[in-house]
Amino acid sequence: MGGKSPNIILPGANIAEAVAAGVTAVMSNTGQSCDAPTRMLVHRSQQAEALQVAKEAAEAIKIGDPRDEDTVMGPLVSKIQFDKVQKLIQAGIDEGATLVTGGTGRPVGVNRGWFTCPTVFGDVVNSMTISKEEIFGPVLAIQPYDSIEDAIAQANDTIYGLAAYIAGPVEDAIPVARKLRAGTVNLNYPDWDTSAPFGGYKQSGNGREYADWGIHDFCEVKGIVGYGEA
Repeated sequence: MGGKSPNIILPGANIAEAVAAGVTAVMSNTGQSCDAPTRMLVHRSQQAEALQVAKEAAEAIKIGDPRDEDTVMGPLVSKIQFDKVQKLIQAGIDEGATLVTGGTGRPVGVNRGWFTCPTVFGDVVNSMTISKEEIFGPVLAIQPYDSIEDAIAQANDTIYGLAAYIAGPVEDAIPVARKLRAGTVNLNYPDWDTSAPFGGYKQSGNGREYADWGIHDFCEVKGIVGYGEA
């Protein structure tokens, strides 16, 4: 599948809680989740606050041996993936995004292994590589929007469509959710629910997993035509 899932933080959301939870959702599993909310969209008037919250949340992440109980983020899966993530972080810097925290290289105090700095960019626009390409690493791109319609347009401006996230009052989130081109839309970071279908739109694949949707792909359908004819 694959994805570049948007996370729309509505103006009515609790910015501190919504942004911190969004950072955690990206950095868990070292960003190696196909449905990670790696594009965070915040209202332009709230971007400065969101960047500060994201910086503090990312810098508080404990990096280390995954076998240690207090470790939050371990290494990437391989050197190939490490090199790819480093290249894309550098692309974000080169293309003019604001590096809020993190960056290239290993975290301070780490001298071996495929560990990557939890990285947050601000002032991202959809034309940038870090907004378009799936990084599959601990990198969050925060991009401002000017209206809900602008947020929806930016969210849908991607070749992917696996998942989307919205934080804010449910009554405000539902109308937005209906306009997002994504297989799963998560409102206010719910728990994983295997009774809901999981799969993507566009280049995030076809078909669905879980519940009866997951069974349908293993079934063959027979059509019998001609009923009612003599």
